[in-house]
Amino acid sequence: MRVNHFVQATLAVALLSMSASSYAYSAGEVEETCKKPQVREFSLPTYEEPEKIEVAAESEFSFKLSEWTDPSTIKVTMKDQLVPVVIESNSSFYKVTAKIPVEYAGKFVRINLFSKAILGCYDQKGWLIKVSE
Repeated sequence: MRVNHFVQATLAVALLSMSASSYAYSAGEVEETCKKPQVREFSLPTYEEPEKIEVAAESEFSFKLSEWTDPSTIKVTMKDQLVPVVIESNSSFYKVTAKIPVEYAGKFVRINLFSKAILGCYDQKGWLIKVSE
């Protein structure tokens, strides 16, 4: 008799916990998760040991951003200066292109990217390059 009472009590607790969790779900309360913009295919070699690859001033560079990026928020800077960019769009990504200003010849430069997703979360990315004389 005691085993039967234990089984009934366990079953009752299991049923109550399942019904409580089913009441907690509401389709109207589903929170949309924000995916950060993804960056792919940066076209220039970055400056790393031991290769120490340099790029020429006025070199064009490009990268791709995921389609959930808000294109109006894409900003590229070098040495805290905004760099003019061209943004091309298709259904699966944004292609961003720009040039390294001639004034950075002979210097190390970090190319900084800031962008937001359509749902508001943001990401930052950067690449260190060495511009040749």
